[in-house]
Amino acid sequence: MNSETLVYIVLVGIIALGLAFFQYYKRNQSMSKWNMLFSFLRFCTLFVLGLLLVNPKIERKVLTTEKPDLIVAVDNSNSIKQLEHNQEVTALVEKLQQNPELKNRFNIHFYSFSKSLKSLDTLTFNEKQTNISSVFKNLKQIYKDHVSPTILISDGNQTLGSDYSFSSREYGQPIYPVILGDTTSYTDLRIAQLNVNRFAYLKNRFPVEVILVYEGVEPVSSNFEILLKDKIVFSKRLNFSKSKSSQVVQFDLPADQVGVQSYVARLNPLKNEKNTINNTKNFAIEVIDQKTNVAIVSSIIHPDLGALKTSIETNERRAARILKPNEIVGKLNDFQLVILYQPNRSFNKIIQALQDANKHVFTIVGTDTDLNFFNSYQKIIKQENTYQIEDYQPVLNPGFSPFTVEDLDFSNYPPLRAPYGKVTFTGPFQTLISKATHGVVLNEPLLATFEMNSRRQAVLFGENIWGWRSQAFVNSGNFEFFDNFLGKLVQYLASNKTRDRLQVDYQSFYDGESNFLIQAQFFDNNYEFDPREQLNITIKNSNTGTETVFPLVLKNNTFQVDLSSMPSGSYDFTVKAKTENIFKSGHFEILDYNVEQQFLNADVTKLEGLATNSKGKAYFIADYDGLIHELMTDTRYQIIQKSNKNTVPLIDWKLLLIILVSCLTAEWFLRKYNGLI
Repeated sequence: MNSETLVYIVLVGIIALGLAFFQYYKRNQSMSKWNMLFSFLRFCTLFVLGLLLVNPKIERKVLTTEKPDLIVAVDNSNSIKQLEHNQEVTALVEKLQQNPELKNRFNIHFYSFSKSLKSLDTLTFNEKQTNISSVFKNLKQIYKDHVSPTILISDGNQTLGSDYSFSSREYGQPIYPVILGDTTSYTDLRIAQLNVNRFAYLKNRFPVEVILVYEGVEPVSSNFEILLKDKIVFSKRLNFSKSKSSQVVQFDLPADQVGVQSYVARLNPLKNEKNTINNTKNFAIEVIDQKTNVAIVSSIIHPDLGALKTSIETNERRAARILKPNEIVGKLNDFQLVILYQPNRSFNKIIQALQDANKHVFTIVGTDTDLNFFNSYQKIIKQENTYQIEDYQPVLNPGFSPFTVEDLDFSNYPPLRAPYGKVTFTGPFQTLISKATHGVVLNEPLLATFEMNSRRQAVLFGENIWGWRSQAFVNSGNFEFFDNFLGKLVQYLASNKTRDRLQVDYQSFYDGESNFLIQAQFFDNNYEFDPREQLNITIKNSNTGTETVFPLVLKNNTFQVDLSSMPSGSYDFTVKAKTENIFKSGHFEILDYNVEQQFLNADVTKLEGLATNSKGKAYFIADYDGLIHELMTDTRYQIIQKSNKNTVPLIDWKLLLIILVSCLTAEWFLRKYNGLI
């Protein structure tokens, strides 16, 4: 408070005292006890009012205490139950939640993790994947401003994601692993990895590669077998020792029958082997009798060509060839779909042949496209030729209905380069991706599909699609985003099937390791997507006959159901509309495999290294007291007392209002009591 304000307060006091004296002494010419009391009350009232007018600023010191955060992350995967530590973990979490010393010292936050990190609710230990690296990546976003010790209750066995030894270094917090397991070594044979293609062609042979691992000291022998319907189709005797602890077995199997063929890979267990679950692995292959062939026709060299070919051929059911315009004439019957990459006048013969054969076509327009030629050979699309180039950002159209697409996020994808100019259609079309430039979404398609005379076509108005495939890898570490997107477009364009009002998208078999969805779309009589319909799926176990009904949930332009909770087995299903007699049936299999059941021990070495690198300390689950003592005595985790100076205007003090009202009230009642009013 400065000196000027003090002067004003003194003046207010003098004025208030003068007015009170004048009102009661000057008027009555006496100072009785009552007048003295009335003068005092009037002085207080006037002084408070004067203070409120001056409104001085008062500094108030506020002391607060801030506890450090203690983070507890609990492994909720099935490997904890497999190693028989689930009850110990539940008891440990309860102890941590109820420990009074920890509550007084820390703000404790509990999380559970498996495939992803979640706030702790209940522990089931039924999750089939473990991603420890995601724990540190997510916690880093929440606790980054101060030291937050982290208790990691886990066996250290990860089945998904990047190496958590590296992600923990970016986390930057002390980590205290509570190790669920021991250091005892057990003799064990296991199938570490099995590699096989998802599809094979009828009357061909398909390759299988199996990596087998032995943990032990004494030399042992075992039979490795492949069974199909309880019949041994491959067998090999293998010898293992301490120096020969792994073997790679490669062989071919015949594809003699169309459909899904389920196999069992089995490595006969040793005597007294503790874990025999990891001696068996189921796998399947779908045998097909035809292949979709795609021709990519171009007269120029561009990285898009390689990206398109590679992406198409990630699905073994498809093959792609890059041809020049003069090489494909006379070979059209070999292909179900032709991609015209930046057509010019050298495409004249192939254009005419495609129209005569009524072939499905996917056209890509870019900076080397002859727009005058493009506008002349077809009458459906017209691209204005301004002889200028523009970069267009992709924006997904959620209302697209010809086929199901996932909820794709193109927000950070690179733009495509294309000729600048207005695009007009003379017939009906569907926009899959719209154009955006300089942050403004244009009412023009970047990727559109249309159908005329049973001929399906698509047009992409932009080049450098290879950048989208690269960005998909940057975002997720694989190319699945782009490959699945392009695969569905190719599947739609290459198909000769008539369009059904109910379309169902599913796979013939699922490996049991990850979540899987069955998706469907329902169309009205005009083949426009109808979101008002209710779809149900009835799933029947082919072995037990048990039926289960699930509703399909609407998400964007797709109905879908998550069947990840279904046990392994063979299933028939029917998706049916509620209001109309329209349904679609199919069959799929869920393979029996749980990667969480493959472990014998905790990864003690890795967890101890995690503690050392983060300046924490590792403990086995039995050493609960040692963990608590370490947390309570570590000087890095102190309760901090903070002092804050707050400048508060006097008008915000409620006490002054109470004094003002009290003085006025007391004066009025006392004057009334004495008959002065």
